[in-house]
Amino acid sequence: MAEENNNETPIDSAGQTPTPTMASTEAADNQSTAGGDPSQPAEREGRGRRERGDRGGRGRGRGGRDDRRGGRGQREDEGEELIEKLVHINRVSKTVKGGKRFGFAALVVVGDGKGRVGFGHGKAREVPEAINKATAAAKKKMVRVPLKDGRTLHHDGKGRFGAGKVNVRTAPPGTGIIAGGPMRAVFESLGVADVVTKSVGTSNPYNMIRATFDALTNQTSPKSVAQRRGKKVADLLGRGGASEAEAEADAAALVE
Repeated sequence: MAEENNNETPIDSAGQTPTPTMASTEAADNQSTAGGDPSQPAEREGRGRRERGDRGGRGRGRGGRDDRRGGRGQREDEGEELIEKLVHINRVSKTVKGGKRFGFAALVVVGDGKGRVGFGHGKAREVPEAINKATAAAKKKMVRVPLKDGRTLHHDGKGRFGAGKVNVRTAPPGTGIIAGGPMRAVFESLGVADVVTKSVGTSNPYNMIRATFDALTNQTSPKSVAQRRGKKVADLLGRGGASEAEAEADAAALVE
């Protein structure tokens, strides 16, 4: 009978069985782990590490793809080196039952400063989004304008759109850009250093920009005229009383 009492669970003075403490529970778990199969804990730990490693790898892969996309966009922007000019922002509102809804329209001029320029407009509920739409539209509609010596226009011209009329004139070195408002943004983006302009009629920036582009698209260069007429550039430049040698030198130094 004494041996049976020693094997049974001890009972305290109140007649209740004591609950195991945290320390005793941890000790029992350690003993069972140490006494059990050593391969099971390692396998569980390995699975956990592999799962965490896979998830981490996926996250790093996604981040890498995003970084590559961002780098590609930066390389394109750096290669083009475009000049963006915000010409005008118009805010419009629509009255509805709950109040007013505001929208924005942006007019942007984009150029590379080397003879290419374009304009576009975009509409959105927010100003940055409208500017982004206008910039994207301007990049799609860029035109090339021939420049004399890379600084001014080859000849005078006129442009018209609606009630907007503009006059553009070539200018000697040191004149600068004599233009105001939207027309100045166009010539700065185009890369013109010397030009004299005059706007007659409406002051609407949209019509002024379109009239300016009408004048620029009508610009021609001696090289294009010579090709169209089947002659040499020196023959066209020598008609103003210049000698043949001077005409050939001007033709050789001509930069379109």
